[in-house]
This record gives sequence, C-alpha cells and structure tokens, in this order.
Amino acid sequence: MSPFKGIALKLCSVMLFVVMSALIKAASDHVPPGQAVFFRSFFAIPVILGWLALRGDLRTGLRVQSPMGHFWRGVVGTTAMGLMFAGLGLLPLPEVTALGYTAPLLTVVFAAMFLDEKVGVFRIGAVALGLVGVLIVLSPRLSTLTGDTVQTVEAIGAVLVLLGAVCAALAQIYVRKMVATEQTSAIVFYFSLTSTLLSLLTIPFGWVIPGGTETVFLILAGLLGGTAQIFLTSSYRFADASVVAPFDYASMLFALLIGYFVFAEMPTGPMLLGAALVILAGIIIILRERHLGIKRGKARAARTPQL
Repeated sequence: MSPFKGIALKLCSVMLFVVMSALIKAASDHVPPGQAVFFRSFFAIPVILGWLALRGDLRTGLRVQSPMGHFWRGVVGTTAMGLMFAGLGLLPLPEVTALGYTAPLLTVVFAAMFLDEKVGVFRIGAVALGLVGVLIVLSPRLSTLTGDTVQTVEAIGAVLVLLGAVCAALAQIYVRKMVATEQTSAIVFYFSLTSTLLSLLTIPFGWVIPGGTETVFLILAGLLGGTAQIFLTSSYRFADASVVAPFDYASMLFALLIGYFVFAEMPTGPMLLGAALVILAGIIIILRERHLGIKRGKARAARTPQL
C-alpha cells in the first residue's frame, strides 16, 4: 500500500476526466452527443488494451462470466454518458460537475432498493442533505422554464444532467453486482466496447463531419478518458477506497478553473452553495462507509478462531 501514490493517481484521473469533459463541451456546438460518445468510447479502447498488454493481462483480463451483465451495464452507462454530454453543451462546466455529484448519493438509495443493503439513519440524513444541495443548484434553472429561449434551454440541460446522474447511479449498481464475478479490466473494456457500438445507433439522428480542431478535441477526449479510467482503477491498488474517494470532489476545483479561464463561465452563488452541500454529504457518506468497514473488520477478526 502507498496512500500518497494512490491519492496522486486519483487526482490525475479526476483532472483528466474534467479536461475530457471540457473537450467534449468545446466540440458540442457542432457535434451531437451520440457522436461524442462514439469518439470518447472508441479511442479509449486502444489505451485500455495497451494497458492490459503492459500488465500481461491481455489473455485473462477480458474473460467474462456474465455477458448480459456487461451488456446492460453498457446500456445504462452509455445512456448516462450521452445525457451528460448533452448537458455539457447547454450548461456551464462547473454546474454540470456539481449536478453530477448526485450520482453517488443516488447510489446509496439504489443499493438499498436493489441490493438489499442496509442504510441507516446517518447515511439517509447525508443523502437528504446532498439532495437539498442539488435542489439549490437546480432552483435557478427550474424557475426559468417559462423564461426566454436561452433560459429554457439551460433548464432542459439541468434536467438532462440530473437524468444522467440517475443512470450513472444505476450503472454503479450493476458494477457492484458484477465485481463479484467479473474482473475490473473486463468491466472497463466491455463498457467502452458496448458504448462504442450503441453510439452508432444515433447516426440517423444527425452525425456531422467534424472540423479539424473538433476532431482533435474528440480524439483527445477518448484517449484522456481511457487514461483517466486506468489511473482511477490503479489508484485503488495503492490505497483504500475510503482514502482516495474524497478526492473525487477535487473535480469541482478543476471545473471552476477551466470554466473560468477557458469558457469564461462565472459560478453563481446558488451553484457554489449547493455544490458545497452535495460535497459535504458525499464526504460524510464516505467517512461513514469507512467507519462501518472498520467495524465489520473487527467483527470478522473477533469471530476468527485463534490458533
């Protein structure tokens, strides 16, 4: 274990994911979300295969036990990606990032609903706090549904991102079920493959020939997305999940900086306040999970017969 290395890898993955989102946003005026999903997924595949080859896992790392599990995880995850990319074209980058934090909160709820995980009052309270933060972020957008065209489009963007977060949370539930039988490398690879194929179904809905700069942005988004996924996976090899998970929220800092300096996006008061509450709720849940994990570990140790 090397916590500092794990944290460094996690921060690199977070930064690359935000840069990837910025590249998608930069191309979103001309390139539709389905086509962006294709570039993001297709150009991640060679990065993932190269990583597996370097590790010597190319033969064994892609074996699967549940092909349909990979398919349905791909369907839900691809839907989440498409909705998020659509939202990026309509909303400021920091706001999309803040609304995306809804996903881990909803994962707690869905885990109780679909996986029969026990969720105590403590975590329920944290989820409620986070959802209040989400409502604060959403409130200026939803109040403008009857406003002018620009305001209405932004409100639609907020709804799309929120739906994307719901799908992302459902995708995490699939992953939680799959890790019992599937290798992480297989989950990552087959998601990229499935999302590449599913994105082709959006061709009739208006794919375009991207310009030179847009093509570079989209290819880079795929390469960076694949690299970020590898860094994310590797970070958990060097540190406990409870140590590296809170650094997910560093994405807000990167999003604020890129949004301001690249897209001239000024964060609003409600967005910052709501994001702060969602981040606080997420960290509370992470700390609670760590505490419960320690208690479960002690209980197992106590039940283990001493030789």
